[in-house]
Parts: sequence; C-alpha cells; structure tokens
Amino acid sequence: MHILIIHQAFASLDEPGGTRHHEFARLLAVRGHRVTVIASPVSYITGTPSPLRPTPTGRGEGGEGRNITILRASVYGAHHKSFLHRVVTFLSFMLSSFWLGLGVRNVDLIWGTSPPIFQGITALCLSKVKRAPFLFEVRDLWPQFAIAVGVLKNPVLIRLAEWLESALYRSADKVVVNSPGFIEPVTGRGAKRVHLISNSADPSMFDPQADGAEFRRTHNLQDKFAVIYAGAHGLSNDLTVVLESARLLTDTNIQMVLVGDGKEKPVLERRSQEMKLSNVTFLPPVPKTEIPPLLAGADACIAILKPLEEYRLTYPNKVFDYMAAGRPVALAIDGVIREVVEAARCGYFVEPGNPFALAAAIRRLAEDKMEAREMGLRGREYLQENFSRDKVGTQLVDLLESMRRST
Repeated sequence: MHILIIHQAFASLDEPGGTRHHEFARLLAVRGHRVTVIASPVSYITGTPSPLRPTPTGRGEGGEGRNITILRASVYGAHHKSFLHRVVTFLSFMLSSFWLGLGVRNVDLIWGTSPPIFQGITALCLSKVKRAPFLFEVRDLWPQFAIAVGVLKNPVLIRLAEWLESALYRSADKVVVNSPGFIEPVTGRGAKRVHLISNSADPSMFDPQADGAEFRRTHNLQDKFAVIYAGAHGLSNDLTVVLESARLLTDTNIQMVLVGDGKEKPVLERRSQEMKLSNVTFLPPVPKTEIPPLLAGADACIAILKPLEEYRLTYPNKVFDYMAAGRPVALAIDGVIREVVEAARCGYFVEPGNPFALAAAIRRLAEDKMEAREMGLRGREYLQENFSRDKVGTQLVDLLESMRRST
C-alpha cells in the first residue's frame, strides 16, 4: 500500500518537533508499505530551514530508506511573525502541497492531519482527484483551541473555520484522534467513524538508568535538582507560571531548565532577567535523537498548559516521553492526561495556573529523591504496558490496512 501524508509540521528524528508521523512511517515501512510525506521546508518550531531542503523537482530526499520519501513543498516562511503571517504560510503550503501531491503516483490512501487545518483541504482534494480513501487525523481541536487562547477572535473567521472543520470531518472516510478527550467534540461536529490512536512514546529510545552526566556537566547541573520542561514556548504553554514557581524556589538547589523555542521565548527570557532568576536556564530546541540524553539529565519534568477547559481534553506528547525516560512528572494540566499520570502513579498533579502549587510539588520531589525515582520507574512501566509506540503504531497500521481492504 502507498500512503501519502500531507503534514506541514512533519519532523524527522534529527529535527526539533513532534516525530509521531516519522515514527509511524518507519513502522509502516517495516510492514512493507510505501510512505510519501509532503512537508514544509521550514521548521514549525524554530522557523528556520529544515535540514532537508526543497528541490525544484519535488524529488524525495535521502536518509529515509527506500520505502519512505519526504517531499518539501515551498512555503511563505514567516509564520513566527504574527497570526496573519502564519495564516499566509498555511495557505501557501495548502496550495504548493496540492500541486506537488498531484505528481505522486499510485496512491492508495491520503492521510491529512490538523492543525493547521488548511492542509486537510489539500488531503481531501487529492483524495478526490486520485480516488483514494481520506483519513483525517485530529491532533488538536482547531479552531476551538485558537478561540480559547484568543488567537482567533473575528466572528466571521470563526464561523468559516468551524464550517471547514465540520466539512472535513464529514468528508473523511475515517477520523483519527490522539486523545480520548477529542472523541466527543469530533463526533459532535459531524465525524461518524472515529478511531483513537493515542499519543505514545518509544521506550526503547530511553535508558531509565542513565544519569545524564554529560548533559549535567555541560549545563552546570552537577549539584542541582534539575527540573526540565521540553517543548514549545507559546501562548498555550503558560511558562510564566514556571518562572513564578522558580522565584519561589530560589532558596533551594532546584534548577529549572526550559528547552525549546516559540513565539513567547524572547518574552520569557526578558522576564526571567527582570526577575533575576539565576535558577532558570533556557536552552535551544533539540531533535528527538537528543531528547533521551537530555531527559537522562533530569531529576523531574514539567508538563504545563494554560488553565483552559479545552486543554482538559489533551494528551500532550511530552508527558509520554517523560514517562518513557523514567522521570517523575509535575503535571499542571487537568483532565484526561491527569488520569494517565494518576493511574501510573508517576507524578504530582497541581492546579493549572498556580505557581505556588507547582513550586510545592517540585519541592516535594526534590526533598524525597527516592520516591521521585520510584515514580519515574512506575511511569515507564505503565507506558510500556499501555502507550508504547509499537503497540499504538500497530493499531494504526491495522486501521490503514483495513481502509484499503474496505475500498
């Protein structure tokens, strides 16, 4: 089977960003399927050119094996500047990826993913042209999340976005969601055949016994209780709360390490300097291949989102990576991911938006390192049993193969 994936923010293992689709593509290739990915030449995380550059002919790029081809469609590359610039970037990819997709031959299934939702239009149109089944994957609820954080405010644009969302759900042969919290909203907007392929992690990438000595030496963390946040630095991530909690922990040896990039990072760095927080370290984003040694250097990890009702529905990828690495989690996100952490007994839940609660949880982890260590190992065991990439990936491969058989 030949699967065509339209994914502007696709990231390979040697790039910063979510690698869910790269890892799934590798699993599909092992099962003997061909995968072609049309992606942006610009990193969605950093706004800088991808290591794999676009080619005028749209030819695939090396390093992926004979069953996986990555094509880079040209885009307007200024999505970090403003909301308008991001929309122009999304629209440019929608058009260029459609044109590039027309040249991909013998496709058996089109896989579109959102956000950004506009690439779903590309996938739907290509499925019509090529008469191939259309799988639509919902990784975040858009436009609901954009409305909730105040990015999308215009009533006309909101109505258009909601119409587009519903139209894509109704048109898809099957809809995939990565969190159980998304099932009800998606079905309520018109999706009829919804399947949960949850976020997950590959435990084989991580050694829970590793001490991250090199990472700790490099960043002067040898005598610190290192608490790492690894991920986007955007409006949704509420990292000002982490800075406020750091201010409450200046009397300890606890060091907050914020790894990643995003529109809010310069603001956060300025704020940290104004607060004179010597116990906060900012590091650039790293590719997935460097996440294991980074997390090995952590004594605990943070997962945080703004205290919005909509975020109760999410399964953040970073939590599963933290669990795979065997590190305890300070979780400032309520809802379905809280249920996972509490079932695994691998961390402490704190009220989102509350720096005092977050600081207290981190202090508690630092004061009982043995219990923190046991929490981390419990999390890894729970992930291996329930959320390993191989297990979840097999569910996806079975679903895709069933779509081909049913056509």
